[in-house]
Amino acid sequence: MRSVSIYLYVVLFLFVGISCSKFRKIEKSQDWRVKYDAALNYYNKKDFYKASVLFEQIIPIVRGLPEGEKVQFSLANCQFQQKLFLLASEQFRTFYETYGRSSLAEEARFMYAYSLYESSPNPNLDQTSSIDAMSAMQQFLNRYPNSAFRERAIEVILSTQVKLEKKGFENAYQYYKMRSYKASIVALGNFIDNFPDSEYLERAYYLVIVSEYKLAEQSIFTKQLDRYKEVVEHYKEFVDKYPGSTFLSDAEKLYASSLEKINKSKFNNS
Repeated sequence: MRSVSIYLYVVLFLFVGISCSKFRKIEKSQDWRVKYDAALNYYNKKDFYKASVLFEQIIPIVRGLPEGEKVQFSLANCQFQQKLFLLASEQFRTFYETYGRSSLAEEARFMYAYSLYESSPNPNLDQTSSIDAMSAMQQFLNRYPNSAFRERAIEVILSTQVKLEKKGFENAYQYYKMRSYKASIVALGNFIDNFPDSEYLERAYYLVIVSEYKLAEQSIFTKQLDRYKEVVEHYKEFVDKYPGSTFLSDAEKLYASSLEKINKSKFNNS
C-alpha cells in the first residue's frame, strides 16, 4: 500500500515537472503565435495564472492586430479571476478605451466598475474605492440603461450604498463615543443630509438630541440657554418623523429636562 502511494507521488511529481518545463519552454519562445495559442489553451482550462503570464508578454506585439482585442479582454478577466481586482479594473478600462466599438466594450465597462466594487474594503476602512465603484457603475447604467448587466449593476450600487451608510454612521457615532459632542452633532447632521433613506436615520436623529443635551450641560452658562433650545427643536423634529420610536421615552426625558432648564433660566433672568 505504501509503495503504491510512493509511486503515485512520483508520477505526480514527474507530471508537474513536465508541465512546468513545457510552460517555461513556451514562455521563452520567440514566436508570439505559439504563446497566443498556448495562452488561450490555458485560459480555456481556467489556468489563469499561466494564461495571464503569456498574455502579458504578447500584448505589446498584438496591439493593433486582430488578436489584440481578445488578448486584452482575456488578460483583464485572468486578473479578475485571480482576484487582482485593481489590476483587472485597469485592464478592463484599457480595453473599452482602446476597443470602444467592440461587442465586448459594454461588458468591459461593467467589469471595470465591478472590479472596483470587488476591491472595496470592509466598512470600517477607507471607502474611496467604494465611492469610485458606485460612480463607475452609475455611469455604466447611464450609458447602457437596457444592459443585460443592469440588475447586477443595481445590486452593486445598492450594496455599496449600504456600506457607505454604515461607514458614515460609524464615523459620526465615533465622535459621540469620544464625547466630542459638538463634532458629533455636525457629523450626524451630515449623515442625515447625505443618507435620507438610511436604516440608521432614526438613531442618528435621536443621537443629535442626546449630543445637543450633553453639549449644553458642558457649556458655559451664557451658551446653555441656546443649546437647550436646540434640544427642544430637535426633539420636535424627531417626534414628527418618528412618533412611535423606541427612543421616544428617553428623548422625552431630555426634552422635559431642557424645558425645565429653559424656564428656570428665564425666571432667573427676569
